[in-house]
Amino acid sequence: MTLEQLLGLIALGVKKGTSDLHFEVGCPPAFRLHGELLSARMEKLTASDTLLLAKHILGAEDPFFAGARHDVDRGFSIQGVSRFRASILRQRGSVGLVLRIIPFEVPTLADLHLPAILESVAGARSGLILVTGATGNGKSTTMAAMLNHVNRTQRSHIITIEEPIEFIFAMDQSIIIQREVGVDTSSFGSALKAALRQDPDVLMVGEMRDAETADTCLKAAETGHLVISTLHTQDVQRTIGRFVGMFPAEEQVSVRHRLAENILAVVSLRLVPRRDGGGLIPAVEVLLSTRSVQEAIRDPARSDTLVTLMEKGRTDVGMQTFDQHVLQLVQTGVISSDTARSAATRPKELERALAGVQ
Repeated sequence: MTLEQLLGLIALGVKKGTSDLHFEVGCPPAFRLHGELLSARMEKLTASDTLLLAKHILGAEDPFFAGARHDVDRGFSIQGVSRFRASILRQRGSVGLVLRIIPFEVPTLADLHLPAILESVAGARSGLILVTGATGNGKSTTMAAMLNHVNRTQRSHIITIEEPIEFIFAMDQSIIIQREVGVDTSSFGSALKAALRQDPDVLMVGEMRDAETADTCLKAAETGHLVISTLHTQDVQRTIGRFVGMFPAEEQVSVRHRLAENILAVVSLRLVPRRDGGGLIPAVEVLLSTRSVQEAIRDPARSDTLVTLMEKGRTDVGMQTFDQHVLQLVQTGVISSDTARSAATRPKELERALAGVQ
């Protein structure tokens, strides 16, 4: 295939509303549409096809092609089409690519159908916000929407540390610096430490991968900064356990106390299909900092009470569990009962609640 044909396929994927595009040798190009992976009705890709596309994205002189690296993530744009995050890899001696589509325009929290309480969370002056969920469930887009809310409403200095840079922000009320790991800095940890000397108000760390980064994020929150980052965890309760578990056992009691004092919110995401076939919509679990939540985080024996606290705090505070949200989505006709069951954290309890809806 020619480069023009490959780029045309990418443009077609964007037009059709796909989220990801797959280019693997020996397979036709594939598109993920509304969560389903669909193969194009065309010939299988050759090694020269995927190599051609990879060189267009990275540049022919990139160390990847000399064997210095075996996989690389890179952001790039096609003018008039979209922005993309490319994951380029080697497999069985050839090059493969997976492209995540990233719109040029940063969506709003309302565009993403996220709870209105997140505007208040994003507008806080300090604290730690953790956005969690499995890969491809909207963590990066949610963080971008929160940052853009700050950008549009506050005169702040925002620093993002990403691998790679995904959404490109146009400065509005705020000053925004975006740094890419591997291009502008050597690691999340070193960039985060440097950022604390650069007069930031808001720090966004694309991924919290280790105890060093988690510790520095906590220190930043402790010293009056708003910090937003992600973890690959399925729900709020497991997020707390995962965060504390990154630290050595002898530090975990102290970390629980620090986390309890500085956590502002945990936002967990699961994308589920809409009933009308119009794409995906997020089911969202939200934990907000209250005195009772802080006490439950400090004491590992009380971690099971976080779910109850979210349930009880829905009306007064704006918290909610996944099961509360999917039930609401069924009640409003947005998703089906079967979808709600598959997305539930506690299916038996949701089943009893659904019995009252049907």
